[in-house]
Amino acid sequence: MGRETASRELGDQKRFEITGSTLKWIAIITMLIDHTAATIFDRIIVSDGMGNGVLYTIDMIMRLIGRLGFPIFCFLLVEGFVHTKNLKRYTIRLGMFCVLSEIPFDLAFSGKMFYWDYQNVFFTLFLGILVLSGLKVIDENQKIQGKWEKLIKSLISIFIILAGMGVAVLLKTDYSAVGIFTIVVMYLFRNKKMIEALMGCIVLTVMSLIEFTSFFVLIPIYFYKGKRGKQMKYFFYVFYPVHLLLLYLVCHLIGYGTVILR
Repeated sequence: MGRETASRELGDQKRFEITGSTLKWIAIITMLIDHTAATIFDRIIVSDGMGNGVLYTIDMIMRLIGRLGFPIFCFLLVEGFVHTKNLKRYTIRLGMFCVLSEIPFDLAFSGKMFYWDYQNVFFTLFLGILVLSGLKVIDENQKIQGKWEKLIKSLISIFIILAGMGVAVLLKTDYSAVGIFTIVVMYLFRNKKMIEALMGCIVLTVMSLIEFTSFFVLIPIYFYKGKRGKQMKYFFYVFYPVHLLLLYLVCHLIGYGTVILR
């Protein structure tokens, strides 16, 4: 019996697992692939027409790969919300990078320092955190009690969700109301990781069929067992505005910097 137990423990140690840091790297790499196509290749296609079928095909493949990024970011956002020791600091950090990322984002997608018709994905994630915070407050509120407790809490929660989605639409954030709803749905299924990821992908795909490749995130999330891995949290935050700025500089150097994509 002792040998069987030892063998089982050794097998558990050798079992392949993916950490939260690895998920972040997957999200970052797929996002970089997506944004490279969305900024550089899309500009060339818009400017020169779609005569180059090879370039268009490569562009579409890269965009489809990029669909893996957002559901992973949403999944990690929910993980961060549930497990963070300081929700206020976590929320402020997201809000801060909304602002820091906007000019690089606008340059990358419009060639202008300020472009009010489309805001970066950090705004979506920030609004998502605010919505989840509101849902948590209502769920834990002890003042709402009695016969109508569930109904009242449900109605207030629906209002909070719709308000968050409405603000996303007004601000014209990346993924807009769909992004907020995806975050909420994933939060509701947070206790079952695979179902959480699956439901998020379903929401995204129902809203836009191009998101069908997002279902591939189920593979890495299946191997995720809740371990954080090596922490480089500020690198992951800083990478977003920096890579957008570098992509814009590439576009500028090859003569396509002023082409508006959004």
